[in-house]
Amino acid sequence: MARITLPDGSVLEVADGATLRQVAERIGPGLAKAALVGRIDGKLVDLSCSVQDGAQVQIITAKDAEGLDAMRHSCAHVMAEAICRIWPQTRLVYGPTVEDGFYYDIDLDEPIRPDDFARIEAEMAEIAKADQPFVRQEMGRNEALAKLAGDKYKTDNIQRVDSEVISFYSHGDGFQDLCRGPHVPSTGKVGAFKVMSVAGAYWHGDATQKMLQRVYGTAWPTKKELDEHLNRLEEAKRRDHRVLGRQLDLFSFSEMGPGFAFMHPKGMVIWNEIVGFLGGLNRKYRYKEIKTPIILNEELWRRSGHWDHYKENMYFSEIDGVGYAIKPMNCPGGCLVYGTTKHSYREFPMRIAEFGMVHRHEASGVMHGLFRVRQFTQDDAHIFCMPDQIEAEIIGVINLIFETYRSFGFSDFAIELSTKPINHIGSDEIWDTATDALKAALAHKEIQYKINEGDGAFYGPKIDFHIRDCLKRSWQVGTIQLDFSMPQRFELVYTAEDNTEKVPVMIHRAVLGSFERFMGILIEHYGGAMPVWLSPEQARVLPISEKTSDYGRAVQRRLFEAGVRCGADLSDEKIGAKIAKTHGEKVPYMLVVGPKEAESDTVSVRVRGSQDSRTMPVGQFLETATRKIADKDLGVEF
Repeated sequence: MARITLPDGSVLEVADGATLRQVAERIGPGLAKAALVGRIDGKLVDLSCSVQDGAQVQIITAKDAEGLDAMRHSCAHVMAEAICRIWPQTRLVYGPTVEDGFYYDIDLDEPIRPDDFARIEAEMAEIAKADQPFVRQEMGRNEALAKLAGDKYKTDNIQRVDSEVISFYSHGDGFQDLCRGPHVPSTGKVGAFKVMSVAGAYWHGDATQKMLQRVYGTAWPTKKELDEHLNRLEEAKRRDHRVLGRQLDLFSFSEMGPGFAFMHPKGMVIWNEIVGFLGGLNRKYRYKEIKTPIILNEELWRRSGHWDHYKENMYFSEIDGVGYAIKPMNCPGGCLVYGTTKHSYREFPMRIAEFGMVHRHEASGVMHGLFRVRQFTQDDAHIFCMPDQIEAEIIGVINLIFETYRSFGFSDFAIELSTKPINHIGSDEIWDTATDALKAALAHKEIQYKINEGDGAFYGPKIDFHIRDCLKRSWQVGTIQLDFSMPQRFELVYTAEDNTEKVPVMIHRAVLGSFERFMGILIEHYGGAMPVWLSPEQARVLPISEKTSDYGRAVQRRLFEAGVRCGADLSDEKIGAKIAKTHGEKVPYMLVVGPKEAESDTVSVRVRGSQDSRTMPVGQFLETATRKIADKDLGVEF
């Protein structure tokens, strides 16, 4: 018998050589039915793998992220076989999972069109119905290369694998594909699926190579979950910030400046509210604000390391025969400000904030509304401190970040710690020290986080903050980056307590990342119906007829003078049309005024999204509205 340990610490005795599937059956029939893959001593494997005495074992289902990922990857194989059945001349390249689904890159001269998706899905359904087992086969590298000789895509994949053991998976009538696995037990376990789209993709992203076809799909454990996902996608289309930006007259783009947003007056109201909120938090958390130039000498960017590590994303110019660059980041300018005077340890921590405009060259194909632009403003800050202050400062930044997100209506966060990339500056010792400091701060806050190996900035490890919106989409926004290298490059020092000169630690932090991008996220999160404090127009007076227009103007003036952004529709339209228009423009409060209201100094309040109205004195409405605005209340209800 073999004794294995389960995740809850309990020990289970199973027969020698028992498979993970048999372990699941021993635990219970419900788990055995739901099991998709498993872990043995931390390694993700197929359920057909055998356990050994003393092993740590976990059975994984679709409720686990790894199980859902394995299900989707298996579904990618099913889709690949379906495509090969329909178009036998197809050459498969690779098919990884992505968020909410998967894709498969294929080499096929005949274009796959949306009209073909139903055929592919029908073939996939037949494959799933057959419930054929996924079978793993392993062989040596040379044997695998010989097996796939002549297939440039698969041989390239093998050469990129850092292992002498190469694995293949087969299912059904002879379909086999190179794959590291693991896979679900059989094709009947690939869930509810749908082919979503097709796009062009160069092999390895190299534009000199042949254009491949990338077929995207999604898979979910149940039909209900698939339908919910598809409904979220439809809702996302309705909330598209690019569409709402035009409808609500918030911003625009022009062919005269691709990737450069033009903020309209209503959009600037939202922008200024965001800036004002962050400015208030900067004061609360004891930051001092600076402003640095947009164009700086080329030599600065060589010294900072951006020239070697970021040059392809920068714009350049020449002034009086000297090379200059438009800043892609604010940190070198912050270093120059620090270096203008001498500093003592008594000044630390020194928190310097900048709402700095930056420019980055983005390929035309990746620009996407406010989400991906060539000019944007970062809510940057750089904290100069001593090593023994790092943990406390990072904790302070985390508190600031969480306070910000909650104030804007986001409460679902995910945290990632990204470590040293291959392309980096600074010694391994410095990187280890920096990474340990970030881990200590997260541990102090008892924050769970995911580690992204090798995904740090070139100058230091970082903590990235993701928020989840009302459609459960994840957005990476804030970041904390620890930097020991840039202060050395700029020869920044401070006088320590022992009267010696030491190099400060530099903490880079951004809360929203980009004001433009965050504004786009907000628009989609709220579907353009902003909380009262963020709404470009917070109330609109709607006179029933011309007879009460003068009273309507008086109410508007009274609200405006009290600090409420209030408009008035004094047109000849009927009141029903005025209400419909105001609803469409997503104004939080409609104040209908007629002869009765004018006589009693009241307004009939109609709240956005409601068909009910409530009559109240103007002063009462004003008191409630101003309180909601001051409190940054996320609701509009009275």
